[in-house]
Amino acid sequence: MPNLVEVTYKQTGKSKKTNALGMREMQEKAFEANTAQYLLIKAPPASGKSRALMFIALEKLHKQGIKKVIIAVPEKAIGASFSTTELKKYGFFTDWSPNSKYNLCTPGPEKSKVTAFLEFLDTDEKILICTHSTLRHAFKGLDEEKLNNTIVAIDEFHHVSAEGDNRLGEVLKNIMAKSSAHIIAMTGSYFRGDNIPVLMPEDEAKFTKVTYNYYQQLNGYEFLKSLGIGYHFYTGRYFKKQPDKEMSALAEVLDPSLKTIVHIPSVNSAESSKEKHDEVGHVIEALGEIDYQDEKTGVIYVKSKKANKTLKVANLVNDDPRSRDKITAYLREIKSPDDIDIIIALGMAKEGFDWPYCEHALTIGYRGSLTEIIQIIGRATRDSNNKTHAQFTNLVAEPDAENDDVKVAVNNMLKAITASLLMEQVLAPNFKFKLKRDDEDESEDDDDTIRIRGFKLPTSQRAKDIIETDLNDLKARILQDDQMLKAMPGNLDPETINTVLIPKIIREVYPDLDEDELEAVRQHVVVDSVIKNSTMEEQGGKKFIKTANSFINIDDIHIDLIDKINPFQKAFEILSKSVTAKTLKLIDDHIQSTKIEMTEEEAILLWPKIKAWVAKTGEQPNLQAFDHKEKRMAEAIIFLRELKRKKIQNEQKETNT
Repeated sequence: MPNLVEVTYKQTGKSKKTNALGMREMQEKAFEANTAQYLLIKAPPASGKSRALMFIALEKLHKQGIKKVIIAVPEKAIGASFSTTELKKYGFFTDWSPNSKYNLCTPGPEKSKVTAFLEFLDTDEKILICTHSTLRHAFKGLDEEKLNNTIVAIDEFHHVSAEGDNRLGEVLKNIMAKSSAHIIAMTGSYFRGDNIPVLMPEDEAKFTKVTYNYYQQLNGYEFLKSLGIGYHFYTGRYFKKQPDKEMSALAEVLDPSLKTIVHIPSVNSAESSKEKHDEVGHVIEALGEIDYQDEKTGVIYVKSKKANKTLKVANLVNDDPRSRDKITAYLREIKSPDDIDIIIALGMAKEGFDWPYCEHALTIGYRGSLTEIIQIIGRATRDSNNKTHAQFTNLVAEPDAENDDVKVAVNNMLKAITASLLMEQVLAPNFKFKLKRDDEDESEDDDDTIRIRGFKLPTSQRAKDIIETDLNDLKARILQDDQMLKAMPGNLDPETINTVLIPKIIREVYPDLDEDELEAVRQHVVVDSVIKNSTMEEQGGKKFIKTANSFINIDDIHIDLIDKINPFQKAFEILSKSVTAKTLKLIDDHIQSTKIEMTEEEAILLWPKIKAWVAKTGEQPNLQAFDHKEKRMAEAIIFLRELKRKKIQNEQKETNT
C-alpha cells in the first residue's frame, strides 16, 4: 500500500554544518546551556547528542569545577559512541580522551564492572562509561555524596520512570536529592508509551530543556531528501502466503535491493510465532538461499534472485554471546555500503545503533511506544551519499473475527495508525500561534506564524515550557489513550474530543496546571494538530487551510471554529482506505461494544445539537441509528434524564430531612 506519510526536505545542509568550535547546529544549541546543573536534551537520532555531551562535559571539567563524568547508556554497543574523539583540530579547546580501562561497555561479568565503577570514584580518572545496568547495581549501598562535583549523564533518558519500582528513576531521584551532582539527560523522545511519567513535575521543573526537532534535523541534511512512513496490513502469519496472493506479506514489502534493518516481532506479541530463530529463517528465505556463513565475522551470505546478487546478512537474534559479539564487532567496523546489506534484529539495532547506509527500517508487529518507533525510524534517517530516500514500514496484523485476540488486534491497528499520524506531525515544520487582534500590526510575521482569534496564550513559565518542548510527547499520550482510540473514527463529536476528552487527558499528565494554563496547553495541542493534519493552499492572493471537510480563510480563523474540527479525522480516512470493508466493520463493532462513557460535560455540550436536530427533523435522535453522532445524542438524552432524576431524588431527600 502507499505511504501514509511522505515528507520532502530542502537539503539545506544546515544541520551538518559546523561552527568555529566544530559544533553542529544542535550541538551549538545544547552548548549554550552548559552552565545548567540539570540539563535535558531532546533531539532526534543522528543529531549528534553524543558529541554535544562531550563538549558540555569538557567545558564543565575544565572550567566549572566538575571533577568527574559518568555516562550511562542502555546497551553496551552504544558505549562506542563515547570513545576517544578528536575535537581540538576542529576548533574546540581540547579532545575527548577517556581511559579505556573505565569504558565498562565491554564483555565481562557485571560484578567486576560494579567493582571498577566504585574504584573509579576514588581515582584521579575523569571519565567513566557504563550501562544503565551497571549504574543501577553500583548504587546499592553507595553514599550519594560521593557524586558531589560529578556529572551523571544518562543516554536514552526515557528508560527512567517516576514509578516506585523503576530502579533507574530511584537512582536519579536520590542523586538529585542527596548530592550536588550535575545531571545531563538525553533522549530522542520523552514519551515512554505507558501512563508513567519519566519525572514527577516538581523534578522535571528543575531541568533546563534544549529541544531540537526532527524537521530541523532532516531539512538540514545534504543527501537525504525524503522520508516515507507506511503500514502494511496482513492476515494470518506475516511469513505465510497471503489470501489471493502468490507471496507472503513479508516477501511483498522486503526489497533485497535496499539496505534494510528487519525487526521481527517481540516474542510476547500476537504477531510472533514464539519461535524467533524460525522467524529469522523466514526472513532469510524471503531474501533467497543461504550460500555460506563466514566463521570469522558471522556474516551470512545469501544468493538473491530478486536482487541479482549475493547479500551479506547479519543475524542479531542469535542467543550465543560469542556469535553475537562476533557479528556486532564486524558491524562496528563497517566503512562502506557494500559491507552489509540486511540486518535482522529483535531487541537490538534500535537505540544508538549507527548504520548510516540503512535505507529501510522494516518492523513486524505493533510497537507500543512512540519512542521506540522514533528510534527505529532513526536507523534509516542518517544522512549518507548512498541514498536520497529513507523508508519505514510496519507490518501489522489485521483483526480476525475468529481470533480470541480480536480486541488486542483492533487496538494495535488503531495505535499503529495514530503513531503514523503523530510521526507526520513530528516530521513537519513547526508553526508559531499568536492571538489575532484587529489593532495589531502583522506585517513582521513570517510564513510560519498563524494568528487566531480567541486564542489563549500561556502566561506561566510552566505552560510555556510544555508548549515549547513537550507538545509532541503530550500528543503521543493523547493519541494512545484508550478512550481517544474509540472516539477517533468519528464516534464522538469533534467539540467533545477537543473540549472534554483532550483536557481530561492533559489534566492526568499535568495535574499541577491551573485552569488557565490547562486551556492554553489544550488550545495549542488542538490547533497544532488541526493545522498539521491540513494542507495550506493559496487562491486569489489569500491563504486557506484545507481540512477534511472545508476551506478556512487563514485571516478568519477563530478558536471556536478550530474546536469544531476533529484533529484526528485522518485516522478514520486512513483506515477506510487501507483495510477491507469487512475489517472496518469488525473494528467498528469492537468500538461499539466497548462504548465510551458519557460525562456531564459532554451531555451539556450536546444539548444544543439535540435541540437543533429535533427542530430540523421533528423527531428525537434514535438510539438505534446507524449514524454514530445521532446515536450519541440519543445516549446524551438518556444520560441527562437520569441525571435529572437523581437530582430530583436528592432534593426530595434533603427536603424530608
